[in-house]
Amino acid sequence: MSNTAFPVALTDPHALDLARAMLDGFNRHYRLFREASAAAKQRFEAADWHGQQRAQRERIEFYDKRVGEAAERLLSEFKAGELSADLSQQFKLHYVGLLINHHQPELAETFFNSVTTKILHRRYFNNDFIFVRPTVSTEYIEVDDPTSKPTYHAYYPTKDTLRQVWRRIVDRFDLQRPFEDLDRDLDHVLAAVEGELGNYLPRANFQIQVLSSLFFRNKGAYLVGKVINGYRELPFALPILHTESGQLAIDTVLFGEEELLLLFSFARAYFMVDMEVPSAYVQFLRTLMPRKPRSEIYSALGLQKQGKNLFYRDFLAHLRHSSDQFRIAPGIKGMVMLVFDLPSFPYVFKVIKDYYPPPKETTRELIKSKYLLVKQHDRVGRMADTLEYSNVAFPRARFDDELVAELKKYCASLIEEDGDELVIRHVYIERRMIPLNIYLQEASPRQIEQAVVEYGNAIKDLVAANIFPGDMLWKNFGVTRHGKVVFYDYDEIEYITDCNFRRVPAPRNEEDEMSGEVWYTVGPRDVFPETFAPFLLGNAKVREVFMKHHADLLDAAFWQEHKERILAGHVHDVFPYEAAKRFERRRPALAPAH
Repeated sequence: MSNTAFPVALTDPHALDLARAMLDGFNRHYRLFREASAAAKQRFEAADWHGQQRAQRERIEFYDKRVGEAAERLLSEFKAGELSADLSQQFKLHYVGLLINHHQPELAETFFNSVTTKILHRRYFNNDFIFVRPTVSTEYIEVDDPTSKPTYHAYYPTKDTLRQVWRRIVDRFDLQRPFEDLDRDLDHVLAAVEGELGNYLPRANFQIQVLSSLFFRNKGAYLVGKVINGYRELPFALPILHTESGQLAIDTVLFGEEELLLLFSFARAYFMVDMEVPSAYVQFLRTLMPRKPRSEIYSALGLQKQGKNLFYRDFLAHLRHSSDQFRIAPGIKGMVMLVFDLPSFPYVFKVIKDYYPPPKETTRELIKSKYLLVKQHDRVGRMADTLEYSNVAFPRARFDDELVAELKKYCASLIEEDGDELVIRHVYIERRMIPLNIYLQEASPRQIEQAVVEYGNAIKDLVAANIFPGDMLWKNFGVTRHGKVVFYDYDEIEYITDCNFRRVPAPRNEEDEMSGEVWYTVGPRDVFPETFAPFLLGNAKVREVFMKHHADLLDAAFWQEHKERILAGHVHDVFPYEAAKRFERRRPALAPAH
């Protein structure tokens, strides 16, 4: 916990007051976070989709506001910027003591770091003053406090009670809107589970474990758990949606780690989940998705600052156990961002350049606002989440000379060499994907078809979410390991509702027709979809697939129609699973007997 000798004498009562004030700031933050998350249930029941979107945006802003409030209080009431080294260590040790029986100690430690680093200079970012490693265990917090709400409920059905148990599982959430036909939905669920597990009853240790809170996102609620059958565990999620009749229905069952990884994807908005002990939720979800880092699970639960903290710790551990060099990322260089990576680490680092060649007309603040827009928006599985960091110290020896030269040329205002460290004052970090233009160059005909269809679907999902990508070139999209196409270049995005989609006017005369210049007026947010084709469809194979599946993207009427629907208040359904997985709204022809 500290690089200095122990014990540190806790002799100054001022340090305990500081620690209590800091914890007051965190407790206020998490109380408001939980209230916003818990209220998602009422918004879902009321079909208040715009309210859900608004609450999602506002909740993301909570953390920085509370950090700012806590920092201001510590500075004004306690002169925290002027603390001696000894008093700073006492402050931290008292804070650790206050967290012993706390239900969110790991989040409170991260909050401490956020406030402290806002107050102190970067040279103090070490074990003595901040939490470089966690100090309070999150194991078995619930066991220590029997009054806390359990993270999950366990059910032990027999062959004769299986249907009743599934009904109890759904009823426990007490949704205040009736199901259209719950018996029909349970028939589908029972048939689907039997299809996955076969003759799965009776077995020793047969149980169903279900997390105690629903997961809300977009227009859906998700019931998440696992079926344990002897030695086998089967993760599952039940999406619950509103039907056209205004009632509820279980839309499908998602099974297994792969489908849950797509549900909890880094390209989707954060869930709203009411959690008293978030570390217990993360631990349970890790049993469903063991390959998903804890950092990404925390972020998916809306605790993105904790996700950032854990990611950075993982990154530092990776640096200690690797020796390869940071390099300029492969692919076409961007005009706005300088992108570099570490080959052994599955992420890319993006730094905003100091200047941008024509025809780019933008500013650093405008670019940052676009990335914030994406952070706060429903990413519908088509926009990569970003981790934003300030004052990141990298080991200078790990940077190849070409990369350092590029950083000094294009990002000089954000670079500082400090001894054996290279400090970057502002950087975005994103999951690394194969750039779509590179993927298409190396793809088989079948892969080309799948990728182009996915590309068009990605754009249509973005349209449904009121996002116009701006620059739709192949290089601005990536292919994930699941074969999904995801957008990751945000400096030109706009809301669909802020754009004016037009057809190119007919030429007035032969001179217009032969002119290499635009002969018609173009407003700052005018978009001419038919002009996309020359930039996207130079490859004959790509063009054939695109025109077969997505020719409507070249028609202004397609875009304008979606714009008008969004302006009329319509919120589109975007599903984190294939349409073919959805249950039919009728009873199965041969429902199993249970």
